Formats: sequence, structure tokens, C-alpha cells
Amino acid sequence: MPIWKTWFCAAATIAVTFGAAHAQTFPARPITLVIPFAPGGSTSIVGRGIADKMSELLGEKVVVDNRPGAGGTVGTKAVAKSDPDGYTLLLGYTGTLAIGPSLFKNPGYDPRRDFAPIGMIGNAPNSLVVNPSFPAKTVAELIAYAKANPDKVNFGSAGAGTASHITGEYFARAAGIKLVHIPYKGTGPALTDLLGGHIPMAFAPIPASHANVAAGKLRALAVTSTARSGLLPDVPTLIESGLAGFDASLYYGLAAPAGTPRPVIEKLNKVLREALASDEVKRQLGNDGTDITPGSPEDYADFIDKDEKKWALLVKSSGVEQE
Repeated sequence: MPIWKTWFCAAATIAVTFGAAHAQTFPARPITLVIPFAPGGSTSIVGRGIADKMSELLGEKVVVDNRPGAGGTVGTKAVAKSDPDGYTLLLGYTGTLAIGPSLFKNPGYDPRRDFAPIGMIGNAPNSLVVNPSFPAKTVAELIAYAKANPDKVNFGSAGAGTASHITGEYFARAAGIKLVHIPYKGTGPALTDLLGGHIPMAFAPIPASHANVAAGKLRALAVTSTARSGLLPDVPTLIESGLAGFDASLYYGLAAPAGTPRPVIEKLNKVLREALASDEVKRQLGNDGTDITPGSPEDYADFIDKDEKKWALLVKSSGVEQE
């Protein structure tokens, strides 16, 4: 056997052996879960619930680290550049893994190349919510109002390039109206201004909006999925409201930096699935409007690929690409 093949085989054997040994002792210290948005949004709600249960199952603390900025790309890029040892994880999200790479010319990462998917968590639709003082009580009334007041109706989002931003642009295009986008550093700040009457409407994930809707502090006009939400059963879909084929659901998952040892990925996937199967996580995510959809690392990798292709088309058709 040529010497280079001997070296290659030896290196491969060492890598596999090291990965297996690392997985046996992993984790030996706290794990950081980066959530690339400000506290208060759907990613934080989902991520913190998962982190608490995984901490219990792993025997080491999973510490949540909110790192907002640039539509979630700041925190996502930081994870992509982190050491691939399993101690820095990403709360993956449609806005960062499917929209950001198409919206921004150089987000600083590639969703397929720079991450090792761990597994899917679940999905939830956005909700179209308005301040109770806003005159529109239905989507049809909102569209009529916006047509009568072009460029005078603002909508808030979790930031430029996030799912709530592109969903708003998608909605405006489908409805044939003009809206003014107001970006925030996360869903939480956007909802704070919406509750305060500083903006009239916003697109917000149901996990972040439903408590205020239930309390009567916000009015939900529609959900962005193809079927109604079990959490808001009386709120119609945008398809039911007259926008044929409208579908803009949000998906969450866990990912690690590319190069993280496969045994570590498999261990994290196993613990993630155990967490998702627990009664407390089912109850918590269900109460927040998130449908649990566990799967393998390969399942999540395939989904990231398909989701990015879908949203890339929406970004292009919306004409909102940024530098």
C-alpha cells in the first residue's frame, strides 16, 4: 500500500476513535446554545424549553446565549465559526438558515456547508396581528385600508431578512398593497412597540404572539400556514382570507458547527428526541403553538436544503435582496 494511503487510513482511524472517545465523555462542561435573536421571540421560547430539558438529560447545563443582529445572521455566523466540539450549538430557524443566505449578499455562512444538523424541533406559523386600535378587523379590511392609504401602513418584524420580514413582503405582494417595513432586533421588541401602538401591525410567530392575543391586547387577523392553528382555532388562514396558496410556516432545529464529531451529533440528536418526547416539552411547545417534528440529522439536513430553495424564490420574487 502506498505510504500516503497508509497515512490516510491511520488518520481516519484516529479521527473515528477520537470522536467515539469524545462522545463517551461528552459533555464534560456546560454547552452554549446560541439563539440569534433578542429574548422574547419564538426562537427564545422554543430554545429555552429545549435547553432546560436537555440540561436535565445530559447532566450538564445548556446555557442560552441570545445574540441578536442583522436578521439573526450575527449569532448564526458566530456558531459557524466556533470550535466543532459540540459545546456551541445553534437554534436553527427558517429566518437564518433559509432566508438570510438569499437575502444578504454575504451573510458569512453557508447553511449547507458550515453546519452539522442535529435534528428538527418543530414548526409554527406566523400570525398577522394588529393593535386593537387599528380599524381593520379582517384581512379584507386591512387590504382595503392599505389600498386607500398606500405607503402609510407600517408593519414590524424581527429584523431585516427574518421570516416575519419576508412574510410581510410576501403578503403585500400577494394582496397587491404597499406596506412600510419597520425592522426590530427580534420579535420581542417588535411586539412591545405593537402593544404600545407605535406600529399598527406585525407578523409574529404564534409562540410569541398568542398570549397577548388571548388577553385581548392584540387582534389576530390570520395565520400564515395552510391549516388553522390549534392554539388559535378561530383565526383563519390567509388562504381562507382570499390569498390563494399562501404558506409561510417557520421551522426550528438544532445545529452544530461543521466538523463536529459524528458520535457527538448522534448523542445530541438522541437527547433532543428524548426531550421532545417528554410530557413537559410537549406541553410547553404545544401551549405556545409549536408542532413537534423530531427526526434524524439527515432529515434536518434535507429539510434545510428544501426550505432554503423555497424561501430563496420568495426573496427573489419579493425584490428585497440586500447587500
